[in-house]
Amino acid sequence: MFSTVLIANRGEIALRVARTCRELGIRSVAVYSTADRDSAVVRFADDAVHIGPPSARASYLNMPAIIEAARRSGADAIHPGYGFLSEDPDFAEICEASGITFIGPPPKVMQQLGDKSRARAVMAAAGLPVLPGSDGALTSPADAVETAARIGYPVILKAVAGGGGRGMSVVRDPDELAWAYQDTRAQARAVFGDERVYLERYIDDARHVEVQVLCDGHGGAVHLGERDCSVQRRHQKLVEESPAPHLPPHTREAMCSAALRGATAVGYVGAGTFEFVVTPTHEFHLLEINCRIQVEHPVTEMVTGVDIVREQLKIAAGAPLSFRQEEVVPRGVAIECRINAEDPDRGFAPTPGRLNEFVAPGGPCVRVDTHAYAGWKVGPDYDSLLAKVIVWAPDRDQAIARADRALGEFRVTGDGVRTTKGFLRRILAHPRFRAGDHSTSLVGAMTADPAEVEVPAVASGPPPKPLMPLAGTPAPAHPAPVA
Repeated sequence: MFSTVLIANRGEIALRVARTCRELGIRSVAVYSTADRDSAVVRFADDAVHIGPPSARASYLNMPAIIEAARRSGADAIHPGYGFLSEDPDFAEICEASGITFIGPPPKVMQQLGDKSRARAVMAAAGLPVLPGSDGALTSPADAVETAARIGYPVILKAVAGGGGRGMSVVRDPDELAWAYQDTRAQARAVFGDERVYLERYIDDARHVEVQVLCDGHGGAVHLGERDCSVQRRHQKLVEESPAPHLPPHTREAMCSAALRGATAVGYVGAGTFEFVVTPTHEFHLLEINCRIQVEHPVTEMVTGVDIVREQLKIAAGAPLSFRQEEVVPRGVAIECRINAEDPDRGFAPTPGRLNEFVAPGGPCVRVDTHAYAGWKVGPDYDSLLAKVIVWAPDRDQAIARADRALGEFRVTGDGVRTTKGFLRRILAHPRFRAGDHSTSLVGAMTADPAEVEVPAVASGPPPKPLMPLAGTPAPAHPAPVA
């Protein structure tokens, strides 16, 4: 096992990794920007290294600074968390060249799967079902028009280097495709630094279901079941649960088997997620593969009892998987709700400000992943995620009731700070969600905003402001005990 792990991330995921390191007797090293000087993970970790100013590009995306921090602290491995550099094959190669273990899949695997259009071809060759679409990146508006005419409308344009629900546009009208092509390229260039886009058929009223896999370097591979992530706002997940409600057993089995087949086909090592779109008739097609731990991994941990971060660390250290597929026996239902510092009444606009009150819920089978606390100032530099509330119960009805109770207990107030807590409770109370027959159109139906239905439809006018390619959450601005 490693002696020292540097955590190249921030917010709740950094603290999550540090806690598992401590349980394993591994020395943890946090990195921090100036804005995160007094963050919870900095206080919790065994050591911490300053890596730059608040700008992510000058700190958490600054590869030389992170590698130097690892060298200075004596780290023999780097855990990238999610977002930032977690799926950057160049960073993984630099770690390898520096004699530092990158806790994630090999660079060659990330190169294959990080390019979404290339990953489609690789997975199709492995026998996974993919949606009809372009063969590689589109070369021109005319190429997009020709491909869309061949596969039929509606279609969706996606950034080749995309992820996290960014850089996507749905097109239903052929007259809008050329404009949408240029607009999506501009968004992809601004967010990912790569303007290439591809196109595939878009499925209305679909569900978003993903499969968690773990693979070691000895040929071992297991899946940990599936998660339903259909409750989304503009591709940003709001509520996740495991298992997926009303998914036929044969569909679940086929989907999990397909994920393992795809992982073994490329020599995957570590934790990964295969994301699928499921049609109303329960057919499934691969959307993308995430070569990292997911924000929503706790729901899988709650139903399986597997510490996914622990397995990541052991696999990266060269150990085989500590269990076999038949030993994975999911029990009960887990639901995760993401609380963001956003105002649903103002189009989910971020609401920075100082937290006057922050009291997390408790009680049976309630887990809260957060690093926020009363007195902390929510800043504008990073993502607005404040906390993840995860609950477990023997069945789905009890899990929904427990999640609602926990959200009701959660007290978050601040100067100018608004949260999505109330909106999340509205989701839990919605008849379609309670019945388990919801799809990615649920939030759009709740807000009565056409721009919120499924993927934002292309419309005339200026392109939306690009989202920052960041992950993690704002950090405390001054010292406080770690909850």
